[in-house]
Amino acid sequence: MLLLVVVVGIAGLTFYYDSKLNRVDALSSYPGRVRDTPGTNWLLVGSDSRAGLSDEQKQQLATGDSDGSRTDTIMLIHIPSSGKALIVSIPRDLYVTIPGQGPHKINAAFSFGGPKLLVQTIETFTKVHIDHYAEIGFGGFDTLVDAVGGVNICLDQPLRDPKAGLRLRAGCQDLNGQQALGLVRTRAFPNADLERVVNQRKFLSALMSKASGASTVLNPFRLFPFVGGTVSAITVDNGDHIWNLGLLAWALRSDPLTTTTPNGGSESTDDGDALAVDDDTSAFFDYIAKDVTVPAQLLQNAGGAIS
Repeated sequence: MLLLVVVVGIAGLTFYYDSKLNRVDALSSYPGRVRDTPGTNWLLVGSDSRAGLSDEQKQQLATGDSDGSRTDTIMLIHIPSSGKALIVSIPRDLYVTIPGQGPHKINAAFSFGGPKLLVQTIETFTKVHIDHYAEIGFGGFDTLVDAVGGVNICLDQPLRDPKAGLRLRAGCQDLNGQQALGLVRTRAFPNADLERVVNQRKFLSALMSKASGASTVLNPFRLFPFVGGTVSAITVDNGDHIWNLGLLAWALRSDPLTTTTPNGGSESTDDGDALAVDDDTSAFFDYIAKDVTVPAQLLQNAGGAIS
């Protein structure tokens, strides 16, 4: 009888939290959409939206006051039929064709048409079918980090960036939500965004490891704030559920492969300096679309400040 009560209680909480998820129409069908490809593919978007932040929070988190919402981070997460998950950073300056808009930097797709156009752009460009969508803004990221009691990160250099409100020493340390947000935002590196995306991938992996670990799962004072923070901070596609997010966290819990999208280097465009697409870019996504192991020579994980 007690077991039944526990099971019913867990099921009830699961559906309660699922009903509270923010949802958006991101994965709608469109003419010529890429058919389902093997494995499971998530599009994870970090936007620079300040929605819901008070003036005090904006000042505390050093977010500034920009209106609107742009994609500050774009990651494709491929969970293969077998083997390790792969976290792929798609640089926001990658120069691609946006359906109905022509050639632009890829992050412009979100500004032009929100999640739907961004998903269509990435599917059209990569030939990889997106199964799930999740988006988080500035106002939720720090909450998730604080909910799990911070995340331990080892830095191989001190970091100072007043624009991101960041001041960290070199070495291993527990970062709170404010510090973590500054870390994943800063572009104060020689290669700017290309180094920032490395830090973002490594921090995401560390956060998912902490969130799915015993110190969180077996501690209701961390678990429930984390789940509650997740449902309030994250926006998913209409067809996504909280158990899909749980499976994503589980897939990323231990040492996933991480890489930046191969590219042809800098090029001058009508949008300013951008990153060119080349044969390596196409070959890389072809491996993912076929759910085949990506050759080591196409994986790029150097740089950043997280060791």
